[in-house]
Amino acid sequence: METTSKATEALNDLIEINNDRIAGFNKASKDLKEGGFELTGIFDRFADESRRFVMELTNAVNQHGGEPETGRSASGAIHRAWIDVKATFGGSDRKSILQECERGEDAIKKAYQSALEPDNELSVEEIDLVRNQQYAINAAHDQIKALRDSQ
Repeated sequence: METTSKATEALNDLIEINNDRIAGFNKASKDLKEGGFELTGIFDRFADESRRFVMELTNAVNQHGGEPETGRSASGAIHRAWIDVKATFGGSDRKSILQECERGEDAIKKAYQSALEPDNELSVEEIDLVRNQQYAINAAHDQIKALRDSQ
């Protein structure tokens, strides 16, 4: 069964936003000041999770004859630039970093919800893949939100 161009586009959007997520969590880890070791471990775990998601999504696109995306989104670049601006002006404390991570997690949650829209014509296998990843994304969002709320 071939993936439609709509499905390929939806899966590639998820590849891009997962690449954004990897870059975002790597950036957040670097921006942490002393005492953020437990957050670094969490951020590294979520970046690794997105690396796995990118591989799975890339395989799905390849499997059906599509051309997988390799880059990041323009909106992700804007988000990372905003994090840089905040860090420059003193916004690199734990709470600020967690707030920015939560914003990124909000964006990826929306992307996964959008990918599951019927108009994207995902196959049953692709829907299962996206839903399984969505479940992990939602759990990560909730963990980031809880950490932010505890600050």
